Amino acid sequence: METQIDYWQAHALLEWQIELGATEAIAEVPVNRYEVAAAAPTPVPDAPAAARRPAPPVVVAAKEVDPIEAAMALAKSATSLDALREAMAGFDLCDLKRGARNLVFSDGNPKARVMIIGEAPGREEDQQGKPFVGRSGQLLDKMFAAIGMDRTSPDTEHALYITNPIPWRPPENRDPTPAEIAMLKPFLIRHIELADPDVIVLMGNWACTALLGRAGITRLRGTWQTILGKPAMPMTHPAYLLRTPVAKREAWADLLDIQARLRSLT
Repeated sequence: METQIDYWQAHALLEWQIELGATEAIAEVPVNRYEVAAAAPTPVPDAPAAARRPAPPVVVAAKEVDPIEAAMALAKSATSLDALREAMAGFDLCDLKRGARNLVFSDGNPKARVMIIGEAPGREEDQQGKPFVGRSGQLLDKMFAAIGMDRTSPDTEHALYITNPIPWRPPENRDPTPAEIAMLKPFLIRHIELADPDVIVLMGNWACTALLGRAGITRLRGTWQTILGKPAMPMTHPAYLLRTPVAKREAWADLLDIQARLRSLT
């Protein structure tokens, strides 16, 4: 016997099925829910959080530039003194450059027979962009004038050419560090090669340190050395002579020795 329900009972049953999650009352074809469940793809478990994170980008470290090798390459490429000055002005690996006002390259006659190599530039050298100015420079000029030599002379026989192992003033006039001397030495070596003097004068400890690898100017002075096949005379710096006037007698003996060596090379 078929049981019939009225409209309101049927409506209540439908609402109850909807609350249970039914989404459709009649489908076009019968559906076997067991087959649907069997055909459903097996869910893939989530990967661990660490595996889901993208791999970090590969960072290739830039090759660190060796400042000595860079200085050597620049110095070697210079075929003239003007080119060497430009190469040194473009060298940015020395921190001294950032605090200096000017590049102190040289002064005097580049064709002179005598090349004087001093120390690091001071305040006045930094301001003027020339080596050996101020009181030390004035005394230097008087010392070499006594043997007939002058940085302003156009005559190469009586002229002087002057430079420094360090072209930029160290902060507060501190001593240059061994690293700074080693970094800038290739430029100094090339400077000597291009100027090609007959005699080199190492004026003070830092010139001796840069080119002889040792200091102790009071022991080295007056004894001839050899640099790049050229005779080199270590002398006490004019700044030392201003503080120690008694040492001027030894400086005079060194000047006479330089004069005699020049005559023997003529």
